[in-house]
Amino acid sequence: MNFFRGVMGGQAAGPQPSGAETIQKLCDRVASSTLLEDRRDAVRALKSLSKKYRMEVGTQAMDHLINILQTDRSDSEILGYALDTLYNIICNDEEEEQGPGTCDSAAHSVGGTELFLLLWQDLLKLLTALLKNQGVQVQGIILVSPMGVSRLMDLLADSREVIRNDGLLLLQQLTKSNAAIQKIVAFENAFERLLDIITEEGSSDGGIVVEDCLLLLLNLLKNNSSNQNFFKEGSYIQRMKPWFEVGDDNSGWSAQKVTNLHLMLQLVRVMVSPVNSPGATASCQKSMYQCGLLQQLCTILMATGVPADILTETINTVSEVIRGSQVNQDYFASVNAPSNPPRPAIVVLLMSMVNERQPFVLRCAVLYCFQCFLYKNQKGQGEIVATLLPSTIDANSISAGQLLCGGLFSADSLSNWCAAVALAHALQDNLTQKEQLLRVQLATSLGKPPVSLLQQCTNILSQGSKVQTRVGLLMLLCTWISNCPIAVTHFLHNQENVPFLTAQISENLGEDERLVQGLCALLLGICIYYNDNSLENYTKEKLKQLIEKRIGKENFVEKLGFITKHELYSRAAQKPQPVFPSPEQMLFDHEFTKLVKELEGMITKAVHKSSEEEKKEEEVKKTLEQHDNIVTQYKELIREQDAQIQELKEQVSSMASQTEQMQTTITQQVSQIQQHKDQYNILKLKLGKDNQSQGDGSQMNGLQTEELTQLREEMEELRKQHTLLQSQLGDKDALINTLVTFPQTATVVTVRPPEHVVTGNMLVDRLLQELEALRSQVQSQSAEINQMKTERQELLRRAEAGVKIMQIGHFISNAAKMAELESRLAALTTDTERLKGEAKSSSESRAELEQQLASVNSTVAILQTEKAKLQTEVQESKKEQDDLLMLLADQDQKIHSLKQKLKELGETVDDEDDLDARDQTDDDEEEEDDDED
Repeated sequence: MNFFRGVMGGQAAGPQPSGAETIQKLCDRVASSTLLEDRRDAVRALKSLSKKYRMEVGTQAMDHLINILQTDRSDSEILGYALDTLYNIICNDEEEEQGPGTCDSAAHSVGGTELFLLLWQDLLKLLTALLKNQGVQVQGIILVSPMGVSRLMDLLADSREVIRNDGLLLLQQLTKSNAAIQKIVAFENAFERLLDIITEEGSSDGGIVVEDCLLLLLNLLKNNSSNQNFFKEGSYIQRMKPWFEVGDDNSGWSAQKVTNLHLMLQLVRVMVSPVNSPGATASCQKSMYQCGLLQQLCTILMATGVPADILTETINTVSEVIRGSQVNQDYFASVNAPSNPPRPAIVVLLMSMVNERQPFVLRCAVLYCFQCFLYKNQKGQGEIVATLLPSTIDANSISAGQLLCGGLFSADSLSNWCAAVALAHALQDNLTQKEQLLRVQLATSLGKPPVSLLQQCTNILSQGSKVQTRVGLLMLLCTWISNCPIAVTHFLHNQENVPFLTAQISENLGEDERLVQGLCALLLGICIYYNDNSLENYTKEKLKQLIEKRIGKENFVEKLGFITKHELYSRAAQKPQPVFPSPEQMLFDHEFTKLVKELEGMITKAVHKSSEEEKKEEEVKKTLEQHDNIVTQYKELIREQDAQIQELKEQVSSMASQTEQMQTTITQQVSQIQQHKDQYNILKLKLGKDNQSQGDGSQMNGLQTEELTQLREEMEELRKQHTLLQSQLGDKDALINTLVTFPQTATVVTVRPPEHVVTGNMLVDRLLQELEALRSQVQSQSAEINQMKTERQELLRRAEAGVKIMQIGHFISNAAKMAELESRLAALTTDTERLKGEAKSSSESRAELEQQLASVNSTVAILQTEKAKLQTEVQESKKEQDDLLMLLADQDQKIHSLKQKLKELGETVDDEDDLDARDQTDDDEEEEDDDED
């Protein structure tokens, strides 16, 4: 222990060792000591020296300290000393003095739980410090470590606020400039946890913890499209709306609240930044409108007592939420300030923009908001220009157009520039509004006629005002007349404009005037490129000759190139928001830089082209225009045809649905008609039976047995008819089977006598007649069976009623006849059951007959087809028959003459009439046999 007394400042004899020597001895002690107490004392001594000798301790003791963290992690005290030493080595002196919670020996003498917390804090601070100094290397180590990011994310869910807060600081450093870690943290449910912490801590009224959460959210979302999409899809935008709920009393905002709200507005802007992809930005803008976030921001915009920096950032935020979104732009146009009378928010903002007493950053924010409102918003552009037209000017109210004109011609050069740029955005890519603005007339002074707005701009330009004013007016004029030949003609119609421009370009002016010269060259080049040659004195060719004589083509192109070479041009071209360090540097507009980039090359070519090349180009241009017109016509025709096809498809679909409905209705009606027919037949049968029963009612009991006997006879007769029909049907089936093969032999009919063909044809006709008769018999039998069923049911009903009457009568008159009635009832019941069985059998027979009839019908259809074939063959054979008849006639004549000769010679010859008589007798016998069949 004497060694440590010497190290810690105790008096010792001899010369004192240097700091490096003392650190070396302590390191040897840490490495060689076997007792934990000795190692602890050595590390405590290193900790005390680490502030003064950071470099020496870092180079000599780093490996020993890391070894202590691995081997002695069970002792919390030595771990605390080692972590504090490492922290002192990594952090600089300023952070050392300002950093809270530095552990000392007294701090480590507290209880176990508090000591554990202190160890955690030291570890988190150590990792945070490592990330600050060696961020890329530490991020790589954590990224490849299994579950490394996930375990750090668990710090946000720790119930101990100290650990959670230090975890926030660690994750801030971890997620800086590393998209991979940002994605992992986001998908580890970071958004949900951070938003919950912000809500628990009081949102914008919260403390430093809310600020840390917002800074971490900005790290996760900025320039990370994947996380932005995940944030939107997770419906986290809706949870941002309560952050911006402000009350009526906005006085006395704390500095922390201003910081929190400023970060919250930045978070909104990250989601709708113009540098994001258009689709992602549009989706977020839509969500912000639907959840009411835009409405809440507009409320802050029009509220009173809001700090200036928060108001400025809110204007910038609203600008990007509405930029390029028609729905959001329309809503913003409808917002009114809570004034008396109410004024549109646009008018109130423009009043601030042209007011030179307002802060510069606020005026820039209002200009940006106005630009975003008009961005790709032709409807809004038309509304702004309309406030300048004579027919819409209201003398009793202040309009946006009046404010812009007032700022355009005021004594403040910044107001001139802002108003010119704002008016140029009302004309951006809108030919209609460029032409409409030519109608605007201004009353300059009493007694003088009004002048056009275009003329007044050129008048002020020629008066030699400040550079900022002239630059703003030149940007307005270039935007106005570009791609608008009518505006070019109006500009050239003033005889003073072209000489002024050529004089400005040709002069050798100072460095500050070069930008004005370049813009004048651009304006003159636009007059050449978009010239329709309607003015004889200022055609394209004459303007180019004027440039060549007065300025020189090379000098003109050089002056035109001054614009893009200006240092402020590249700064304005980077992003849409106008951000300038000072008002004097406010010279270029972002959209105008796009116009310059587009026109510079075209104007240079136009100036160098000869008249012949221009004529060829004009011819090519006209040809292309004609081609485009033809293509446009075909496109319109195709669109019309597509519309007609779509309309016809809709009509076909509608008609198909109507047809289905009508078919369903017809089916229902047919079913209803059939039901009505069945009901009618049943009623008809009932009426017939009722009429019959009225005459026989008194004798029902007496005729019951006779009716049953008659019913049995009828059933027996039907059974015989059924058997006969079955036998006939079998004969017909055999005959049909025979005729099925008949067409196969009919192919050789041409070599047979024609009588065979005629006989086959007659046989088919007769078979068809018989089948028709059979069908009629089956139908008649079906009708008889149905009638029999009806009569049987009626008889059953009568029988049951008669039995009941007889039972009641005999019971009253004489109980002795009960046995006889019972026996008769049993006999009747037996007969009834038998009749039911016979009726069922008849029904089955009827079904079989109907099936056989269907089969016969199909066979008949086949035979009819074969009959048609046979008829065709008969027609063919008739021709051969005529030839045979001629031959037979000749043969008969020869036979007759030969017979006559034989008779004359005394030979016995059978007479032909006798043969015919015998043949006729045979034929009659065959017909009788067929009739019996």
